[in-house]
Amino acid sequence: MKIIKTLKSYPTTFWIANSIELIERWAWYGFYMLFANYLTRSVELGGLSFSQIEKGNIMGLGTAILYLLPIITGSIADKFGYKRVLAVSFFIYTSAFFMFPHFTSYSGVFAIYLYLALGAALFKPIISATIAKTTNEENSSVGFGIFYMMVNIGAFFGPLLTLVYKNEGYNLVFYISGGIIALNFLLLIFYKEPQREKSQQSLLEMINDSFLQIITVLKDLKFMIFLIIIAGFWTMYYQLFFTLPVFIEQWVDSSKMFQFFSENIPFIANQYGHNGQMEAEFITNFDAMYIIIFQVFVSALIMKWRPLNAMVTGFIVNAIGMALTFYSQNVFFLIFALLIFGIGEMMGSPKITEYIGRNAPKDKKALYMGFGFIPVFIGSYLAGKVSGIGYQTLSDKHSLVQQLASSEGFQLADGLTKQQYFDAVAIRLNMTSGELTNHLWTNYHPYNIWILVFGIGFAAATLLLIYNRFIVQNSSKTV
Repeated sequence: MKIIKTLKSYPTTFWIANSIELIERWAWYGFYMLFANYLTRSVELGGLSFSQIEKGNIMGLGTAILYLLPIITGSIADKFGYKRVLAVSFFIYTSAFFMFPHFTSYSGVFAIYLYLALGAALFKPIISATIAKTTNEENSSVGFGIFYMMVNIGAFFGPLLTLVYKNEGYNLVFYISGGIIALNFLLLIFYKEPQREKSQQSLLEMINDSFLQIITVLKDLKFMIFLIIIAGFWTMYYQLFFTLPVFIEQWVDSSKMFQFFSENIPFIANQYGHNGQMEAEFITNFDAMYIIIFQVFVSALIMKWRPLNAMVTGFIVNAIGMALTFYSQNVFFLIFALLIFGIGEMMGSPKITEYIGRNAPKDKKALYMGFGFIPVFIGSYLAGKVSGIGYQTLSDKHSLVQQLASSEGFQLADGLTKQQYFDAVAIRLNMTSGELTNHLWTNYHPYNIWILVFGIGFAAATLLLIYNRFIVQNSSKTV
């Protein structure tokens, strides 16, 4: 079979790099999928009780900086060697995870997250460049599909492990992620660095050269337009982590899913359910499961598609799926919407990396992969605004219950936690918690955030279609 022949064509370094990626993503998503609710949950529920805007600032700006730094860290890797920089990255990762629970103020959490982001920024361009250097034009589509599948295996199993211990305290979540990332020190022993052009520049000259190359890229109007358009996709995509877990916890009734697992697979209900509801992050994790199951098949199906055509189709499907996840309180409808979202993600996201990797100079793969993170930088920052200001205005349960209390003229005691405030309003209205939630859903329409999310994704797909039609096809350069 052709797929078997393709799998055999990859060198050992390709598989080691993918294994390192799997472990890194396992550790990352083990905390990241839980991060939004950790930041915004009421204190008595184990969270930090930050506002949605504060959450959006930390996750948006912090993640954006993570993806901006590879512009420089890619050059550092080209100079000092992939293996050496990976070791530094894993040290920062491990130490950051173990220190994270000891920071609880807004500024403290922001600072430790930025330190963690530095470790991730050192890591990201190296593994992407290794995959690009160990694949060719014939097998790169499946190769990057495998790479993306590894990302999602880690993304799937990471939260499944940490969720088991979340109710015993979020501290364990960070410690588990720290222990997992430390496993990459062992894999690093077997990592054979692919050939690269060794720089004779000093560190200062190298950094200066990096900024000069940034200017060069900025002058490439065609490439910059592509990167800005792709930022729209990432703005929409990051709602999966910034917004959806919070939306599920606040609005989605997962009691029927809990009942199903209780009757058929009680282990899952016991480990990933709480108070008759399934954990929000467990539900969100269906996206990663879909990708594990279907990614290689989808990659093989669109192997011959031009990357830009695959991206346009994927973005449209992705936008529809993400918008639908915010449309209903029905958990089974949400799971179906996540399948649609996942199909679009499988079509479009790997093709972005493939497109940049295939068009990057062979001796500067890490550097160009670093520039490829620019749209993720822009998209992460904008996603923080959507998840912060957008969600707090349109959908945040605490904000909406405050509006309701104000409209009713309620005078409540100062210093109440989010959960205490909600319970106090429910008592004043003679409602149960579920009845108040449904009242807010019916009268304040928190689901309207789907319009904003869909608009962003659809705009990105439309602009990419225009870019393909009027810029790429009119260019003499083959893409």
